[in-house]
Amino acid sequence: MIIASIMAGKEVLASFHRHYCTFKHPKYICIFFVQLHDGLVNHAATTHIERSDWRLERNNIHFTSKEFLSKEALNQQLDTPLDLNKYASLLQGCSQIKPLNQVHAQMYTSGFYQNIFLGAKLVSMYAMYGSVEDARLVFDKMVERNQNAFLWNVMIRAYVGNGFCEQALMLYSQMLQTGLQPDKFTFPPVLKSLAGLTALQKGREIHCEIVRAGLESDIFVSNSLIAMYAKCDRVELAQKVFDRMSERDVVSWNAMIVGYSQNGHANEALTLYTQMQLADMIPDSVTMVSVLQACSHLGDLQQGKLIHDYIIRRGFYSILRVGNSLIAMYAKCGNVDVARQLFDEIPKRDVVSWNAMIAGYAQNGESKEALALFQEMQLENIKPTCVTMASALQACAHLGERQQGNRIYDCAVASGFDADVLVGTAIIDMYAKCGSIEVALAFFDQMTNKNVVSWNAMISGCAQNGHVDEALALFNQMKLGQTKPNSATMVSVLPACALLGALKQGRLIHGYIIRRGFDLDIFVETALIDMYAKCESTDISKQIFDKMPERNVVSWNAMIAGYAQTGHAVEALTLFKQLQLADVIPDSATMISVLQACASLGTLQGGKQIHNYTVQYSLESDVFLETALIDMYSKCGSIEIARQIFENMSERTVVSWNAIIAGCAQNGYTNEALMLFNQMQLVNLKPNLVTMVTVLPACAHLATLQHGKRIHGYIIRNSFESDIFVSNSLIDMYSKCGKIDLARQVFDKMSNRDVVSWNAIIAGYSMQGYGEHALAIFSQMQRTTTMEPNDVTFLCVLNACSHAGLVYEGWQHFNCMTSNYCISPRMEHYASMVDLLGRAGHLNEAKQFIEKMPLEPGASVWGALLGACRIHSNVELGEFAAEHLFNIEPENTGYYVLMSNIYAGAGRWNDVAKVRVMMNDRGLKKPPGYSSVEVNSRIHTFVAGGRSHPQSEEIYEILNSLAGQMKEKGYMPMTHYVLHDVEDEVKEQMISSHSEKLAIACGLINTSPGTPIQITKNLRVCGDCHSGIKFISKIVQREILVRDANRFHLFKDGSCSCRDYW
Repeated sequence: MIIASIMAGKEVLASFHRHYCTFKHPKYICIFFVQLHDGLVNHAATTHIERSDWRLERNNIHFTSKEFLSKEALNQQLDTPLDLNKYASLLQGCSQIKPLNQVHAQMYTSGFYQNIFLGAKLVSMYAMYGSVEDARLVFDKMVERNQNAFLWNVMIRAYVGNGFCEQALMLYSQMLQTGLQPDKFTFPPVLKSLAGLTALQKGREIHCEIVRAGLESDIFVSNSLIAMYAKCDRVELAQKVFDRMSERDVVSWNAMIVGYSQNGHANEALTLYTQMQLADMIPDSVTMVSVLQACSHLGDLQQGKLIHDYIIRRGFYSILRVGNSLIAMYAKCGNVDVARQLFDEIPKRDVVSWNAMIAGYAQNGESKEALALFQEMQLENIKPTCVTMASALQACAHLGERQQGNRIYDCAVASGFDADVLVGTAIIDMYAKCGSIEVALAFFDQMTNKNVVSWNAMISGCAQNGHVDEALALFNQMKLGQTKPNSATMVSVLPACALLGALKQGRLIHGYIIRRGFDLDIFVETALIDMYAKCESTDISKQIFDKMPERNVVSWNAMIAGYAQTGHAVEALTLFKQLQLADVIPDSATMISVLQACASLGTLQGGKQIHNYTVQYSLESDVFLETALIDMYSKCGSIEIARQIFENMSERTVVSWNAIIAGCAQNGYTNEALMLFNQMQLVNLKPNLVTMVTVLPACAHLATLQHGKRIHGYIIRNSFESDIFVSNSLIDMYSKCGKIDLARQVFDKMSNRDVVSWNAIIAGYSMQGYGEHALAIFSQMQRTTTMEPNDVTFLCVLNACSHAGLVYEGWQHFNCMTSNYCISPRMEHYASMVDLLGRAGHLNEAKQFIEKMPLEPGASVWGALLGACRIHSNVELGEFAAEHLFNIEPENTGYYVLMSNIYAGAGRWNDVAKVRVMMNDRGLKKPPGYSSVEVNSRIHTFVAGGRSHPQSEEIYEILNSLAGQMKEKGYMPMTHYVLHDVEDEVKEQMISSHSEKLAIACGLINTSPGTPIQITKNLRVCGDCHSGIKFISKIVQREILVRDANRFHLFKDGSCSCRDYW
């Protein structure tokens, strides 16, 4: 009796009998049948051949590989005359290609090379060692190969086993041309080659041949059909084959489960697994691997645990590939700790074990652990594979670790893995996410093997790094090439349109999506919603959203974020309520967008309600959500709550620090903003570009030039100066610190400028009273660039005209913005024109201008007129303006104070008293005036008549000394600026201790002679201080820069840059 395969049924036995005459003894039939068994069949079963005088089993014919390690032993065997049986044993025992060649040579010289069964064994052995060319040479020299399909089947299988699927199909065609009929041993390898090529059409043709040959009922052929259809992503056709099978074995069930699992139908795979058990079919280790993969796809940890229990009960746990699949399942379900425990328990790990664990860490964001394990793997001399490299590169990408990524890249190149498409794609992704998009593009260009994932990674990388033109160009190039875009490509390229605001291009891509049938993909639809929203076409976004047959939380998030980011905050909040009614559970991204909407509306109560929701949904510990809460509370004016959230954060990112710094700066807590910036550096957290743009306005607000210069130094050291937003912030900071020359230097060094850059420098000259310079810059912008000014540009130009008294030029530019640029004036433009006319003394013209406005005049317009009435002491027109202001903004204290000052200047003390009574009745208080000076990076603040400063005695002594010197040079105290009904002597004492003068005295005491002094005042500087500071600058021979609420005054050698026009 001999053990053989059921696949070697009657047809193969008949083939053996046809060649019976070749052999000296019938037992050789059994020998070669057993020897060829491994190369021909995949399934173990038995058939019996009975002989009366002997019994032979597979283990009797085995020539150990150790015997072939001895050259002398091999030569001794070859020097002895051999029979067919001995050659079979020698071939079976060859463990290397060299002894195989030696046996082959001896067979040739001894005349056995034409034996069809030894030839088949030679083909199989050569194929086993990857030498397909030698296998084909043996096949081609076999004279009797065309007598039956036996040898053809062996050669086809040899090709398929070595990945030469096209050659296998060509050989199959040649076989048909010889007139040989394929049998049930032919079709399985042919179908496998079609699966490898995903050649569905050819596969269906072969299926028809199988039906015509009456072989569809064969279990092994049917199993191969199932596998082929599944590989070609036609799992429904695989299911039909499966359903028609009258008999199924475990391989049939496995093929179908694997098909579902690998094609993303994880639920169906698990359902079939349940049906398999109900059918009393016992799953094997292959089944376990497939269903664990399905659990991984679904993230179904509970089902995975049940399968884990079954694995333990059935004893599959000791099988390495099952253990590896368990590691992968737990990792992909987010339970990395259990995955690591399983990894540590495996006694003999292979490279797949390491890959599963490293990938698990990388996919769960535990990138440091992934890289640490990668290094440990190298120390244990485990040779990495392409999968290892890809996972390690993914970890580097997540951490932004370009240096480590470079080392892994070098390792990949040294191992030849960089040519692998999986590793190549990971290299592109790593460099792109590390900000080295040029390196990523260069590598992509030299890749010889690119697939759709490679293209998608490159397109996505370009979009994420702001290279949106390159992203769109790559997409267009991809459409023209052999690798066609898929739905993931659409998800990668649409953000590029969103970033560029390229609505036209986005519409074209939308048309392509519809033509290719990608519009039914939920991720593509979500990307379209996002693109249209960011191109400010939220109406189209909403149409797509409303038509979606299925929505997930990401779809809702895209629409809510679209509304929130485009100023439709009310709609965002309404949609959030609809989300709750639809029983969709919001995630942290939902809450971030809703909080942004609350921040835009300034609705503190609504923001607090959303805060409560975050606690309800257990999202409050999310660092991004906490940052959004800081931003919301800051923008709603509750900086104390924002600060409390920040202090309680367990983890703080750069974005968190930026949010609280910005919150403090925006709410007037500029000193705190600078302190937080310093603390941020002390905790070894590196500020980024956004930090610079956030903290520089704090320096500008406080006019802290020394802080600003230090931050500028940091910007230069970290190569941030080339960023246009940082440069614009520097221009603004230096301008507001009174250093227009430094602002101009920054402006001149900019290689790229946007309209904000030009606006910033024009505004800088405007604030300092250099109207002509501001207009010259504006003229340069018009002459030398194709950039069109916007409404802010014209506002800066009009303000420059106002501060310099350039009435004619102001009118000219006001008319120009409408006639030449089709820009409709806003309320601010009308207010600036009223200010221009009013300062120049054209009060009636200003009033007529207001009366002719196409808009209802707002508080800024009437406020400008009231300010002009204060300058020119026009009580009647001032009362007219104030009447409107008290109705429009009854809570604004400044307007009452300004009217009171007009009355006081005219000596109408009764009316002053009436205004004060009105303020008291409305619960209003005049904001205290204060001035500050920066000395040795420390801000000193003073109020009028204050004596709380440690150097008060010295300050008042120097002021008294200066007062005498000022009077000697002709200074006369302007007591009419004291708005109190007291004696002139008291008035003189009061104006002598105004906060501006106290701050100047402090600066004089604490700085060396000749050092410029810079003062900041929160209100408009009074006339007496303006006159007095001119005298002080001449006496002390210093530049004194004063920034008040309206503009800059540079006092030098007894004169002011405003030329007394302010």
